[in-house]
Amino acid sequence: MPAFEIKLVETESSFECDATKTLLDGMGRLGMRGIPSGCRGGACGVCKIEVIAGSFTHKIMSRSHISEEDEHSGRVLACRTYPSSNLELRVLGSMKRCMNKV
Repeated sequence: MPAFEIKLVETESSFECDATKTLLDGMGRLGMRGIPSGCRGGACGVCKIEVIAGSFTHKIMSRSHISEEDEHSGRVLACRTYPSSNLELRVLGSMKRCMNKV
C-alpha cells in the first residue's frame, strides 16, 4: 500500500499514513500527548477533523457527532477515516488542544 502525506494545517506538521490505517492511527505516530486511544470506533466524537484537500474513504460514523451536512463538508472522525490521497486537514473539537502544541 502506498503511504500518503497528511498535513495538519494549523501546525504545518505532517505524517505518513497508508490506506489501510485510519488517520487517527497515523496521528498517534506523531507521539503527541492527548491523542485519544480509547474509543476508536466513532462513538465518542473526540477525533473530529475537517478534510480541506484530498480524497478519503470512511466507515460509518455516529450521527450524534457527524451529521450528513458535516460529512458532505469533509468533517469526519479520524478514527473512521482512511486516506486515498495526500490530505490537508484541520483538527476540530477537544483533540485540537493537543495538536496545537506541536
